[in-house]
Amino acid sequence: MSYLWVLFTLLGAVGQTARNAMQRELTPSLGALGATLVRFLFGFPFALLFLAAVLAWTQSPLPAINRDFVLWILLGALTQIGATALMLMTMEQRSFVVTIAYLKTEPVLVALMGLVFLSDPLTAAMALAILTAMAGVALISVKPEALTGGRFSILRGPALLGLSSAALFAASAIGYRGAILALHQSSFVLGATFSLAVGLSLQTLLLLTWLLIFKRQILTPLMRLWRPSLMAGFSGAAASQCWFLAFALASAASVRTLALVEILFAQGVTHFLFRQKTSWREASGIALLLAGAILIVWANPRG
Repeated sequence: MSYLWVLFTLLGAVGQTARNAMQRELTPSLGALGATLVRFLFGFPFALLFLAAVLAWTQSPLPAINRDFVLWILLGALTQIGATALMLMTMEQRSFVVTIAYLKTEPVLVALMGLVFLSDPLTAAMALAILTAMAGVALISVKPEALTGGRFSILRGPALLGLSSAALFAASAIGYRGAILALHQSSFVLGATFSLAVGLSLQTLLLLTWLLIFKRQILTPLMRLWRPSLMAGFSGAAASQCWFLAFALASAASVRTLALVEILFAQGVTHFLFRQKTSWREASGIALLLAGAILIVWANPRG
């Protein structure tokens, strides 16, 4: 059981890579907002199916909702919506793998937030793992010319969008782990699955309400593309289920640092699907990211 979080994290990374690629393909037709909605609207039914299956398997009642759970789940749900929209906007301007690299600055913020708000451990070995991975992110994301000419171009345009998305994803991870812990469930599977179902329900309700009031025209092309949207929704829900199970077993910093292996999967998608080449600098960064991911598994206190 101690390393089960590793399996869930790796499966979540695979599912998230697939979902990100599908959402990127939908963005030209639906726009960033429409593609963002796909993740939640079409993932919502699968989250309910997962919860129904777990309830049938465990023969348990629904967990009791408390004030702390509501506050944590609101934090996770709202910040995830904003983070996803910013991520897709970044993908419109940079390559798929570089966008994912921007997002992977997240573990540093997750580690600090987890330490402050959830009292999650942060050992010296974990800090070294995170810093090693972040060195890889910097090598992939920041081009040498961005540091010359007296301009802070690394803080403009797609880089700023990507880093802002990472900050919101970090807050989301902390919110969701906090919600799972607030339920005090003996079954980590039920706690994680219930939190996912509530979070996706809230996100779907909020986004649909906003669209019906302000952007109703987006719903027509969204329904027309229901087949690819359904696949993206399933991939997103399955990935989120794995993330939530991992959050129930290990600190958010450990999970999100190991999730850097998504860079490797994104690299494959970039090369084979989008026909975008990877430079030696990006390849070296990927090697550092993988080294950090391996180190976090070794350093995780639950391991």
